[in-house]
Amino acid sequence: MLKWVVFVVKEKVRLFLFMLGIALLSACAIKRPKGSTMLEKYGQDQKETLDSDLQERRRQQGILKRQNDSALVFKQQLKANSSLTEHPEWLDSIYQDHLYKLFLIAQGGKTPFKIVEYLRKSTLHGLDTNYFYLNAIGPLLRDMEQHQLESSSLKYREQLKLEMLMASALLRYSEAMQYGLIRPDSLDKNYFIKTQAPDRSKITAVFSAPDLLAFLDSIQPSSAAYLALQKALKSGKGALNRNKEDAEQTIKLNLERLRWKNQPDAQKYVWVNIPDFTLKVIEKGSAILEMKVCVGEGRTDTDPGTKETPQLNSMIYSVQVNPIWNIPASIARKEISRYASNDPYYLSNNDIDVYKAGKRVNSPEGIDWLSTDISQYTFKQRPGEQNSLGKIKFIFNNNSSVYLHDTPARSAFKKKARAISHGCVRVEKPMELAFALFGPGKTYDQIKTAMERSYPRAKYIGLPAKVPVYLTYITAWVDEQRLLQIRNDIYGLDDLLYKEMKAREMIAE
Repeated sequence: MLKWVVFVVKEKVRLFLFMLGIALLSACAIKRPKGSTMLEKYGQDQKETLDSDLQERRRQQGILKRQNDSALVFKQQLKANSSLTEHPEWLDSIYQDHLYKLFLIAQGGKTPFKIVEYLRKSTLHGLDTNYFYLNAIGPLLRDMEQHQLESSSLKYREQLKLEMLMASALLRYSEAMQYGLIRPDSLDKNYFIKTQAPDRSKITAVFSAPDLLAFLDSIQPSSAAYLALQKALKSGKGALNRNKEDAEQTIKLNLERLRWKNQPDAQKYVWVNIPDFTLKVIEKGSAILEMKVCVGEGRTDTDPGTKETPQLNSMIYSVQVNPIWNIPASIARKEISRYASNDPYYLSNNDIDVYKAGKRVNSPEGIDWLSTDISQYTFKQRPGEQNSLGKIKFIFNNNSSVYLHDTPARSAFKKKARAISHGCVRVEKPMELAFALFGPGKTYDQIKTAMERSYPRAKYIGLPAKVPVYLTYITAWVDEQRLLQIRNDIYGLDDLLYKEMKAREMIAE
C-alpha cells in the first residue's frame, strides 16, 4: 500500500513538472510588443533622426542648387550687360558680396521709385537722363509695380535686368557727381592739370550707404561757381553774346569741367583762363590783380594744335629778369630759317645768336638757310628791347616749355581775340604781376632796377614762397555781377567734350 502511494506521488510530480515545462515554452514563444526594450527604442529614435537629417540635407541641397542656378543666371546677366558700366568688375564684386541676390529692387516699397525720381534730377546738372538708362528702367519698374510679370524664369530675368540697370545707373551717377563723366586727360593731349582719379571705394559707397538718398545728397557738387552755373542753366536765359540754345550747351559742358577734381585749394594762386585771354591773381577767394594775356594759336588744318597753350598746373618758383630766349627747334625750323633766308641780317638785327655744336657762329649771314640742315644749329636771342620775352619771364616746371612773360609787342593787347603766341602766355602787366608775387621790398626793387638798365644782363631771382599757377580752359561762368559769361571755343575743346558726352548718353535696350 505504501509503495502504491509513493508511486502515485512521483507520477503527479512528474506530470506537474511536464506541464510547467510546457507552460514555460509557450511563454517564450509569445512575441513581445515592438520597442518593448530601451535598446530597441533607442535604435528606432536614431533611425528617425537620420531620416530627418537626410530630408534636411536634401532640402538644403535643393536651396543651394537654386541659389547656384540663380547666381549663374546673375553672372550671365552681369556679363551680358557689362557695357552698361565703365566698371563691370566693380559691379561683379558688389554682387558677389551680396551672394548674387537682388538687393536694390528687393528693398520694396517706394525706394526704387525714389531712386528713379532722384536720377531724373540729373538734368539740373546738365546731364541727359539717357545716361542713367531711365528710358529702359521706367517700363520695367511700372511692370513690377503692377505685377504684370508672370511667375516664371522670365520674371526673374526681367527683375535681374531691372536690378542691373539701376545698379549701373547709380554707379554712373555716383561717379559723375564726384569726378565727372569724362576723364579730361583722355580728351585733350595738352591737358596736364593734376586731377584726382576716380576712387572706387568712394564711388561704390552708394551701395553700402545706410541711407541711399542721403548719400546721393551728400555727393552733390557745391562750389559757388558750380551753383551759379546751375542757376543760370535753370533760368534758361542766354548770354549777351549767345542765344539760349548755345548758352545752355556751353553751360552744360562747363558744369562737367567743374565736376573734375582739379580746382585750386591754395590761399593764393595765379589763374589764367585761356579762352577769356585773362590772368588773375587770386588771394583768399578774391582777385587782387587782373590783366589781359595773349595765348597760343588754335589748331588749323595745317597745324593740329602744336601752338596751343596747354592746360596745366605748377608752381612759380623764379623769374628771369632780362631773359635769354632759347628759341625752340620747331620755331627755328618753321620761322627763323625762313626769315633769315629772306634777310641775311635778320638774325643780327634781332639780337639772335647762332650756335653749332655749342660754339657761336661768327658770320651767320653767309649761311644758306634754305639748303642747310637747320637741326645742326641752335638759336638764342639776347636780352634787350628786341627780345620776344620782353624784360621778365615767370618760370614754373612743366613738360611743354611754356611760361608767363613780358612782350615788346604791346599792340597785341588791343586785340579782342589774342590767340597769337607759340604757346607761352604773354602778360599785359608784368611789373604788377611781379609785385603781386614778391610784394614790396628789396627784392621787388632789385627786379625793377634790373629791368631799367641800358645794358641788360640776364638774372634769376627766386620767389620768397612758391605760388601755384593754373592755365585753364573755361568757356562759361557767372561773373561777380551775376552775369553769365560765354567765350569762344578757340581750341575746339568744347566740341570734343560735347561729342564725348553725347557718346556716353546711351539708351539701354
